[in-house]
Amino acid sequence: MPEGRGSVHAAPSQAAGLGHASAARPGYRGRFAPSPTGPLHFGSLLAAVASFADARAHGGVWLVRIEDLDRTREVAGAADQILRTLAAFGLTWDEPVIHQSRRTEAYREALARLTALDLTFHCGCSRADIARHGRLGVEGPIYPGTCRGASSSTERGQAIRFRVGPDLIRFVDRIQGEQCQRVAESVGDFVLRRADGIHAYQLAVVVDDAWQGINRVVRGADLLLSTPRQLLLQQALGLHPPDYAHVPLILDDQGRKLSKSLAAAPVDVTNPLPALRRAWTLLGQTPIPAGLGMAELWDWAIPRWSLAAVPARTTLNIGERASHPCRTRAAQD
Repeated sequence: MPEGRGSVHAAPSQAAGLGHASAARPGYRGRFAPSPTGPLHFGSLLAAVASFADARAHGGVWLVRIEDLDRTREVAGAADQILRTLAAFGLTWDEPVIHQSRRTEAYREALARLTALDLTFHCGCSRADIARHGRLGVEGPIYPGTCRGASSSTERGQAIRFRVGPDLIRFVDRIQGEQCQRVAESVGDFVLRRADGIHAYQLAVVVDDAWQGINRVVRGADLLLSTPRQLLLQQALGLHPPDYAHVPLILDDQGRKLSKSLAAAPVDVTNPLPALRRAWTLLGQTPIPAGLGMAELWDWAIPRWSLAAVPARTTLNIGERASHPCRTRAAQD
């Protein structure tokens, strides 16, 4: 398998910094960014299929990034297993795989920029403190601003938070339509670097999308509520935001995310067609004809991909049949 196109090997050099952030690269550049906390399950496969198909339908570049910042949650061998699974399903990538664990210096640089702009502060609050004093928001207790007046100077053993302003953040999701969120009221000042020194997902994903020149993001709807925070960081760092499209999150029969469910068995790499057919149908696409094998599947499917057909819902039950409702939204095919 050649390096950089379906290869399981990482890039030999992953330089720090925002790199290509200022000038967007021409053409469609998409990505799939799994966390190596276990094998690829069906819910993640569905997001990967949507991301890959949308990139290929636009003649674009599709990348894979391993989000392994939190090494305490990583399962040994899971990253390589995920990459082998993607390749077995015909989801081949175009450039060397990036690992976030090798990009720490880039996150430090971005954090230093934000600190220089007086947009960060140190926070010694525990989760229990925040739960006790913060009211409930879109993703748990809202940070109550306890340490907001703290200095931005280095304090060991404390988290670093982004100082959120009062503005209403609006964006148009290519699947879910118009979205708006006042982050200060829904989330509060959010973490950029944890007390244990690990940089937070919100910062890392913004830095890496910019560095890789990503201009189209197709991912699961569990990240829809995170997007306004990422837009705030992009604005603060002077980065051009990508277009976002959030596909429905797949739930099991008890309404749980597959990543937290006993139904989250790994997809079968020895027989990928059933899972691919199911994912394609749940994404609202024309069913794949019987008798079509892996060798012909993507050649048949890519010209027929339609983002407008993806259900404009944030969740789907794994046993549901996708519908094709008439609706008005901002899908771009």
